[in-house]
Amino acid sequence: MAVPTTTRQLTTSRAISEAIAMEMRRDARVFAMGEDIGKYGGIFGATQGLFDQFGPERIIDTPISETAFIGAAIGAAAEGMRPVVELMFVDFFGVCMDQIYNHLAKNTYMSGGNVRLPVTLITAYGAGYDDAAQHSQTLYSLFAHVPGLKVVVPSTPYDAKGLMISAIRDDNPVVYFMHKGIMGLGWMTMLAASAGPVPEEEYTIPFGVADVKRTGTDVTIVTVGMMVHRSLEAAQQLEAQGISAEVLDLRTLVPLDRDAIINSVKKTHRLLVVDEDYRSYGMAAEVIATVAEHALEYLDAPARRIAEPDVPIPYSRPLEQFVLPNAEKITAVVHEMLGR
Repeated sequence: MAVPTTTRQLTTSRAISEAIAMEMRRDARVFAMGEDIGKYGGIFGATQGLFDQFGPERIIDTPISETAFIGAAIGAAAEGMRPVVELMFVDFFGVCMDQIYNHLAKNTYMSGGNVRLPVTLITAYGAGYDDAAQHSQTLYSLFAHVPGLKVVVPSTPYDAKGLMISAIRDDNPVVYFMHKGIMGLGWMTMLAASAGPVPEEEYTIPFGVADVKRTGTDVTIVTVGMMVHRSLEAAQQLEAQGISAEVLDLRTLVPLDRDAIINSVKKTHRLLVVDEDYRSYGMAAEVIATVAEHALEYLDAPARRIAEPDVPIPYSRPLEQFVLPNAEKITAVVHEMLGR
């Protein structure tokens, strides 16, 4: 695990906005656009403070028309700019998906590489705060399925800053997923891991390099985002029961660090994937398929997955908590895998 050389603490939202500000100061081609990202600083704080630093020409509040402003970002990128554009909730992708998967993802390929589209599309995902079926989904697997898009899912403030700088500097379109529950927002229940050490200087984290957030020998838990913290909670509980769990944070789904997955499974001989996305046709299945194709003989037990069931996410808090993965579900499955 990368260890920051600082004691300065930032929330994830502050780490993201700091990364954007650094890149805007470094490169005049970088600008941001989206709904409520100006004076308000974005509903999830990803652009807080930027309007006062850079003004309305570089921090652009847009009308409520995702198709229009994501299309504008694509056009700006084609002309040499490097836009950071916020799709407020990933659930809103339906009104602008043609711009994302038919233009942003494909136009570099269809132009024979003559058109580069360095767009960083940031969007909020995740449940756990009673916002019902149309504002609580995860859906990163939909974007990972589309060739031409890179998909980034940070879990800590340190990773959030380094991955954002890498995203803005990348010459390809990047979809950057930020979990609402780890942004460190005052109006939500504060997760301790929402704040962490973040160096003041700029740094990058390469795409396609997973991070072992906790080493272990008995089972590999592969996950991303908020579920990294749920898995770490479970690993701590398991340690008290004499079970050593390794927690592997993928950090990016595209590119996917398949070698890290395989190498961890070769060490622990067991695989559990924890995913906040829907169970079917998702990230969990891709990780398990990777092990089945390249390291099946190393497994001492069938690979398992914990994910949201294939149902709309309930508004009711008890029902919402029922469908979400948590530490108790993770520990129970690990016990089953170990035959306890």
